[in-house]
Amino acid sequence: MSGLDELLLVVGAELPARVLGPLTLTDIVRFAGACGDFNPLHHDVAAARQSGFDAPIAMGQMTAGMAGAWLADWCGIERMRHLEVRFTAPVSVGDTVTFTGSITKIDDTGERPVAHIEFTAARGEAVVVQGSSSVVLAAPA
Repeated sequence: MSGLDELLLVVGAELPARVLGPLTLTDIVRFAGACGDFNPLHHDVAAARQSGFDAPIAMGQMTAGMAGAWLADWCGIERMRHLEVRFTAPVSVGDTVTFTGSITKIDDTGERPVAHIEFTAARGEAVVVQGSSSVVLAAPA
């Protein structure tokens, strides 16, 4: 049973928030190993500072992956149909990121209803990712 089954499925319904972090250098290096992105900006403190950051920054796809995992844990991966993200600020070592979102529309014109979700990932008050997703609400008959 996913968290989707426990939520009142109406426009405006808030998804359960998820807080991740603080992000460690080890988290970023492990993701680099998985995706193959070894840009020093992501793991070398001196390179990050030379580029104008206080600490190494996470790959955008790492933050997108955290958003996707949050949504998939909520609805069940088999129900996800779409995920789109727009990066608005970097996520650095030491940051804690909070994912929040809500249902903005429900399409029930097809075989199974689909919820459209708008979400953000934020570091404190600073939004680092804005995104949208769509998930099938009903399991196949």
